[in-house]
Amino acid sequence: MLSLPLLLTLLACGAVAGFLAGLLGVGGGLVIVPVVLGVLSTAHLGGDHAQHLAVGTSLAVMVFTSLSSVRAHHKKGAVDWRIVRAMAPAMVVGTLLGSLIAGAISGLALKWFFVGYAYLVAVQMFFNLRPQASRGMPGQAGQWGAGGAIGMISSWVGIGGGSMSVPYMSWCNVPVHTAIATSAALGWPIAVSGAVGYLYSGWGVTGLPAGSLGFIYLPAMLALMLMTVLMAPLGARAAHKLPVARLKQVFAALMATMASEMLYSLLRG
Repeated sequence: MLSLPLLLTLLACGAVAGFLAGLLGVGGGLVIVPVVLGVLSTAHLGGDHAQHLAVGTSLAVMVFTSLSSVRAHHKKGAVDWRIVRAMAPAMVVGTLLGSLIAGAISGLALKWFFVGYAYLVAVQMFFNLRPQASRGMPGQAGQWGAGGAIGMISSWVGIGGGSMSVPYMSWCNVPVHTAIATSAALGWPIAVSGAVGYLYSGWGVTGLPAGSLGFIYLPAMLALMLMTVLMAPLGARAAHKLPVARLKQVFAALMATMASEMLYSLLRG
């Protein structure tokens, strides 16, 4: 069982992750994964599978977070459903493959991958680095390739893919508010397929804490889900009013801080 302070930590994390999910079109996984990992470590749960549980739980939470976020964005008419229909199937395939492969990857390797990925995204978001924008979204083959890659990487990091799909669509001259809203919609199939993959790959694994369903830790999932679903619509409404570029810099600083904390724990051994 989780203590009251740890449950409160998860509720606070869910509030932040949910708001950011709606605001920036991300799933909140870059916030959720390190917090869940810290909670499991503090409670001495998960052992060698703590990172798998953190990623799987994050993806399960995002099933509900993304749905709440995209409903709010859809009401604003900001979701480009043509892009969703073009990229979502490949994202599902990539996420399923990646999550099944993840079961054979060590928790240590997943932690290093998370640290490296978080630093790269933090630099890209903080400095708004991007190549010269193309004239528009590529054809079906190009969108399938991008969707598959985003889905697979998302499954290893425990995110909804927004930190990749938003910059990708921005490179293709999709307006930023449309990119954020469409990314929220794309996050849902990633979350569903990723959660199913982690449930399956963790099924029957020994040494998991009570309350686990495969690599999904249900007590943490429920606490996080409660707050993310409540806060995601608020973030979505704010996305259409606040300076997103500056808020991306704040989020980038947050990612860099969390990556640094995980890096410190890895180097400390």
